[in-house]
Amino acid sequence: MADERLIEIFCDLIKIEALSGSEKPVTDFIVSFLRRLKLNPIIDNSAVLSGGNSGNLLCKLGNGGNFALISHMDTARSTLNVKPQIGNGKITSDGTTVLGVDNRAGIAAILYAIERGIKNKIPLKDFTIAFTTQEETTLAGSRNILFEDTIQMGFVFDSHMRPGNFICESCGAAGFKLKIIGKAAHSGIAPEKGIDSIKITSNAISELEFGRIDKDTTANIGIIKGGTAVNVVPELTEIEGEVRSMIPDKIINKLEEIKRKFENKADEVGGKIDFKYWWDFKPYRINPESDIFRKISETISKVGLEPKPQISWGGSDANSLNEKSIACVNLGIGAENPHSNDEFILLEDLQKSSEIALELMKK
Repeated sequence: MADERLIEIFCDLIKIEALSGSEKPVTDFIVSFLRRLKLNPIIDNSAVLSGGNSGNLLCKLGNGGNFALISHMDTARSTLNVKPQIGNGKITSDGTTVLGVDNRAGIAAILYAIERGIKNKIPLKDFTIAFTTQEETTLAGSRNILFEDTIQMGFVFDSHMRPGNFICESCGAAGFKLKIIGKAAHSGIAPEKGIDSIKITSNAISELEFGRIDKDTTANIGIIKGGTAVNVVPELTEIEGEVRSMIPDKIINKLEEIKRKFENKADEVGGKIDFKYWWDFKPYRINPESDIFRKISETISKVGLEPKPQISWGGSDANSLNEKSIACVNLGIGAENPHSNDEFILLEDLQKSSEIALELMKK
């Protein structure tokens, strides 16, 4: 089970509508919460870079210490009109909306732990908390967050796995866009005067490998758009995709292979391509001998769970922060069926997440 106050905080949070880029209502809630505890939260200027209506929220306890507890404020889908249902040892929605466990559970766990520590006069370390924006879309918040130079470690409360699990290794991902440019012509009167961009595209794709490339790497084309009318040779086809891998060089090599194949197929018939790619997030791997690996393993054990290091094929704020040379792990919070109307969290998982947070804070 979970403490009633923890459930109350979680239910208050999920009822706040705050999609990516529109996190300000959650920011306001957290600011008020922390100020009631006589803390001094600040909002950074990352909104200028991300284009959202709120920056990241940061708050030091003591001098801010050398580690941070982190969770994101946005949800992937709307929680407007959510009606939480509590029963059978879990919290669900009524089935008409997402519940918002991802990631209001992480926020609730951290806030309740702080409140419990301060009100019960539990000796706490110096540390920092951070609540980020736009994790569900671009990771813009964690990409642009500026921690004090003293912050060496980060504990992100965000993984869908149950408490006890933590992500010690995560893939990187790069997105790409391709424009395949041919030449329009009337498909009945003079098709030979056209250059078929869809045919170039299909010829290139047929000679490329997608899906699971090897144990480290996947590749996918997720969007294809082309053509203007059934009687016109298609002049332009656009595709979008991604490549993921645990090894950065494998991502770059696959992107270069894709570009080269499309260039060759376009050159064969007089077409052209425009190819762009970008990093969504970089991979990371936490050394089992590192301080943070030992710290989180010890902490999880202290709350009565078995520490279970895991590998993830998804990205999180932990990817951004590891790229900034802040050693970071993503902790399981038990967001079951995330982003769906069937999303739920076990009460015991909500409680254990908060116990892990408090254990990290305690002297």
